[in-house]
This record gives sequence, C-alpha cells and structure tokens, in this order.
Amino acid sequence: MRKIGIPHIEIQGHRGARGLWPENTAAGFSRTVALGVDSIETDVAVTADGVAVLSHDPVLHPDMARLGDAWIAPPGPAIAGMTLVQLRRYDVGRLRPGSRLAARFPRLVAMDGLGLATLAEGLAASAPAVLDVEIKTFPDGAHTTVAPEVMVDLVVAGAVAARALERLVVRSFDWRALRHLRLHYPAVPCAVLTSPQTSNATWWDRIEPAASVVATVAGFAGAGATWAPEWDSIGEADVAQAHSLGLRVVPWTVNDPQAMRRLLAWGCDGLCTDEPDVALAVREEFSPRA
Repeated sequence: MRKIGIPHIEIQGHRGARGLWPENTAAGFSRTVALGVDSIETDVAVTADGVAVLSHDPVLHPDMARLGDAWIAPPGPAIAGMTLVQLRRYDVGRLRPGSRLAARFPRLVAMDGLGLATLAEGLAASAPAVLDVEIKTFPDGAHTTVAPEVMVDLVVAGAVAARALERLVVRSFDWRALRHLRLHYPAVPCAVLTSPQTSNATWWDRIEPAASVVATVAGFAGAGATWAPEWDSIGEADVAQAHSLGLRVVPWTVNDPQAMRRLLAWGCDGLCTDEPDVALAVREEFSPRA
C-alpha cells in the first residue's frame, strides 16, 4: 500500500474546519488548508443527476441551509432528489441564529453566498492536503442513496479526473464500500470508521465481530490501514492493540484539548477535529524539539 506524505501525528480537519468556517465548502477547505492541516475529512452524497457533492447528511440540514433569508424546514430536502442546479440554490454560508449548532460553534465565521462543494471543487480546494472521503451509505436502510459500490466508483473517478488520486483516502462505516475499494482500487488507502452503534454485522458486510473491534478491523482491512474510531469509545489498550496489528489510529471527532492530549499520549497517529487550529497547537506539545 502506498504511503501518504503526512507526519507521524496527522491533524485532520473535520468537514473542513466546521468549528471555524462553513462545512463542506470550497472556501472553508482552502482556509483549513492554510492553517497547515495534513488532511481534510469530508462526506459524499450524490445528486439526482449523478454529481458527487460534499455533504455530511443525505438531506440538507435545516440549521445550515436557506433560500434567500428563509431557513429551510426540517427534515430538509433529500440531496438525491435534487439536481446540482437545484442544490445550488441553497446558501450554506452561516448557521441558523439561536440553533444548537450555532451555540456549539461560536467561533464560526459566516460567509454568505456559499453552496456545498462538489467533489471536484473539494479536491481542488483541499490541495495539497489529503482528502479523506467518507462513503455515506446506510446498510440499515435509514436513508436511500446510490449503492456503495457506485459511490466508490464516482469518488475514485473524480479523483482520477482531477489528477488527485495520490491525495485520496476512502473511509466508511459501511464495509460493503471498503470491500469494493479493496477489490477494485487496492492502491487507494482506506480508513475503517467504527462507533459503538455501527460495530455489528449489519454495517460490517455480514462479518460477525471477532474478539474485539480492533481485531475485526485488522482482519478485514489488514496492516497499513487506518482505524478511525469514535474518540470516546476507545482506551489506551485499544490503541496499543491496533498498533500491534499494524493499524494506524486516527479517532474522530475530538475538540477538547485535554482529550486531544490524552489520545496523543496513548500514541494515536492523528486526530480528526472540528477545530484544527486547536489540534495543531496541541500537536506542537508532542513534537520533538531540535
């Protein structure tokens, strides 16, 4: 498996830097890269006319999207039911005032007039950082999307077209997607996402859990893959076991500096965070001094 040029401790901006700028936008990505992150994590949805766009949810979020001055009503329209032209009508450049999201991310700088980025725009705006793309499909049937194999093909084809394949990582909770990636695109690195809610055979493409989540991930993905667990679901022993099995460990999504320090003290290989400026400062505490 090829190696990506990132330092030992990888700092990954979650959805760009959703605590600082509007998430999954080209403008947000370019500002995140300027901070000095090593990679950007993002998610993919597919429009009705087959365009890969960057969105965490398969629907537009009511606290992020508006038409003119009017915020959309929950649950929000499905991206799969809109063409790209229709999706472009929505402004995602600020958070709804008084919402839980606005309270959660008080440092976010509004940038009116932004739309969700397409995959092509995200690849361009994230250069030269790695773009770590989550295949957002739902084996439990919670949402209707294109098949995971189709989404993987779209993402890889998009990276090839953008001449950015060397900067691509593919991640998913849905192991159908990762199995397809490993079979058809073995040179593209994968990151195996886990959480307590998705650590079961439904999400793991019918694979029954082994003695531990770490052992199951290693048996499926092999040495050299990245394990991306929910940050507060792991302990020091899990990190040690992952390393003994040849896995990198980059937990998501940690914003508290003390939690960041604890995870890095355990030996985690990186951090996925909404606030990469904070994580970059914490990393400095763990960097060897000349």
